[in-house]
Amino acid sequence: MAKKVELFYDTYKNYAEDLYQEIRKETYGEDIGQTSWLTADEYRNIFSLLNLSPNHNVLEVASGSGGPAVFMVKETGCNLTGIDINENGVANAQKLAAENRLSAKMKFSVADASSKLPFADETFDAIVSIDSINHLKKRNKVLQEFNRVLKKGGRLLFTDAVVITGILTNEEIAIRSSLGFFLFVPKGENERLLKEAGFYDIISKDVTDNIIATSQKWHDAREKRKSGLLKFEGEEKFNGIQSFLQTTHIVSADRRLSRFMYHCVK
Repeated sequence: MAKKVELFYDTYKNYAEDLYQEIRKETYGEDIGQTSWLTADEYRNIFSLLNLSPNHNVLEVASGSGGPAVFMVKETGCNLTGIDINENGVANAQKLAAENRLSAKMKFSVADASSKLPFADETFDAIVSIDSINHLKKRNKVLQEFNRVLKKGGRLLFTDAVVITGILTNEEIAIRSSLGFFLFVPKGENERLLKEAGFYDIISKDVTDNIIATSQKWHDAREKRKSGLLKFEGEEKFNGIQSFLQTTHIVSADRRLSRFMYHCVK
């Protein structure tokens, strides 16, 4: 059985290291500080879908390093609140906001999105969560909380990278979830839960092509820099992450585990 692997601690802690910047650049083409399957072009498309503007208040759930959040504010002018359970990620996000002179428009805090959100009812015009909802327990409760803090007519957009669309072995599931807690759902389940939570105009789109390309590029970019990464990660962690990325590529390319984008309205 696959051993658990910690990816995000080192990734956020060493965000500014040249080695990690080189990996992001080679993986994504345009480095906006991602630690997911997100590309800059996909994020621009998301901004357009949400019709973000300077008067919008946006909640980013699982804001990670803060890089994509800074990119969002620079591109759209919106006001952004980011939450993440990882303290290193939040600290890096706060630093990036200050460095880009955006602290007045961006606030970050440590919070567990699996629990009650620390915001009043109808606070936000939009909620964005990229490749992270699969890490949150009790999805029905999570979506109900999203609905609670969204304004009427507000929009929710999230991606889920572990939608079951084929047959998987127990070993593949173990490796694919080796980074921590994961919820795997069958196709159609997210739409059902969104409807139950009070959302409408639910649109889902298969965006598996992103994860197929990104997982292989990320694996290869890291492999080229193995000697440098071993100094930060050690042999066991390095090999674990490589196995995770390679397995992710295989099950996604086979369309047995897919990535979907969901967009809906309160």
